[in-house]
Amino acid sequence: MTAPRRRGPGLRARVTLLATGLVAVVSVLLLWLAWLLAGGVGASVPSFPAGTTVIVGGVRVEPERLAEALSAEARNRVLLAGAVAFVCVVLATALLSWAITGRVLRPLREVTATAHRLSVESLGERIGHHGARDEVAELADTFDAMLDRLQAAFSAQRQFVANASHELRTPLAVIRTELDVTLSDPDADAAELRRMADVVRTATLRAGDLVEALLVLARTDGLGVGATGPVELPVVVAGAWRSTRADAERRGITARFHDGHATVVGDSALLERVAGNLLENAVRHNVDGGWIDVRTLCGPQWTTLEVASSGRAIPPERVPELFEPFRRGIVDRTSHNGTGLGLSIVRAVARAHGGTVSAEPVPGGGLRVTVAFPAV
Repeated sequence: MTAPRRRGPGLRARVTLLATGLVAVVSVLLLWLAWLLAGGVGASVPSFPAGTTVIVGGVRVEPERLAEALSAEARNRVLLAGAVAFVCVVLATALLSWAITGRVLRPLREVTATAHRLSVESLGERIGHHGARDEVAELADTFDAMLDRLQAAFSAQRQFVANASHELRTPLAVIRTELDVTLSDPDADAAELRRMADVVRTATLRAGDLVEALLVLARTDGLGVGATGPVELPVVVAGAWRSTRADAERRGITARFHDGHATVVGDSALLERVAGNLLENAVRHNVDGGWIDVRTLCGPQWTTLEVASSGRAIPPERVPELFEPFRRGIVDRTSHNGTGLGLSIVRAVARAHGGTVSAEPVPGGGLRVTVAFPAV
């Protein structure tokens, strides 16, 4: 446990003390220089004949001591006037420094006060500094921008938790309903029990897929890429296609592969998950007798994996929504067709590898998704 730090003088007090100290030092130097110059007044005093009476400051002075008396008188007057001026200048500097620094540092106090008031429930507050565009204004604007990002992140987190809870509630509700109905039927036979077991198994598999997808998404967003190495994208695509090919052939979907020499440095398991999610989406949201076109390309700066497929028409303005969790294109979120996390995982893995992902509708219906990774 870290010991609490002792609170020292504030920034306003330190700036005021610094400015006052500097002015005091400069004033003392100037007063000393004036005192030295006043002492040299006696060197320019003319000589007087012996027996001449000279009065300096109301005091009779012998002619031979006139220079010394004038020097002492000049120095005394310089010290008297300088002391008064010194006090006035130092006090004025302290007051002006305190007032000016208070005005300049007011946005900082507003930042501190806002930070103290903030909580998860009050992230809507902003500083809204409207003064001069100086460093303090930049700090206030940066703090406001940070609050905007925090508010968006908390809102997205709340929405994500609510959606995940809803998605998990559905299979659990199915399991509970089937169990309750079957157990309440005293005449349930083996066929009924088998039917119930099949429904429960399907709901359990759906819940397991959702939990696994959530874990992958959390791991990629939180921990990033684990073990990395050179990964051939055509090999990854071929491995992912083996687990999807049966569903595609059952629906009469034709797949075409255009393999180029495309190598990516990254986590092979996560990259295989990217290819698997893209191919699964291409099959799941396709039409019977449709097509899938897969391309791997290697450019000077980016290595890309492109998966295009036929399917239902998607409005261009709704394409960005596809990468949000629990979105399934134009299919309702509560549909049992997939988990709604496929493209969210693709985006998270691409970002973890320093890449990007984009999508665009295919003319006539369907979607083209392009994932770009930094070239080796």
